[in-house]
Amino acid sequence: VQLQASGGGLVQAGGSLRLSCAASGFTFNNYAMGWFRQGPGKEREFVAAISWSNGRYADSVKGRFTISRNNVKNTVYLQMNSLKPDDTAVYYCAASRVLVTTPASYGYWGQGTLVTVSS
Repeated sequence: VQLQASGGGLVQAGGSLRLSCAASGFTFNNYAMGWFRQGPGKEREFVAAISWSNGRYADSVKGRFTISRNNVKNTVYLQMNSLKPDDTAVYYCAASRVLVTTPASYGYWGQGTLVTVSS
């Protein structure tokens, strides 16, 4: 199983980034996919998740971030707009058999990609 996250970088506040996570080694269509993040000195927190068609978002990113998936390319995306310095974190993609928000329910994890938002 491999989850390869990419797309992180340095962006100014108000800017946008799109993260991608390419999955392999499992039946992608059978899994919900999630994005989590861990900021400096903080615990890992839920950002967004998507099943076949339903999405869920943390309140802190609702209206700014959009999660989507391409089941042909086995890839999940996170479009991040109106970024704030508080969004600075390592972002991880993960796979779960059910659409949930708790990290412990996700069995597969990627390596993370760093997003830094400057003020």
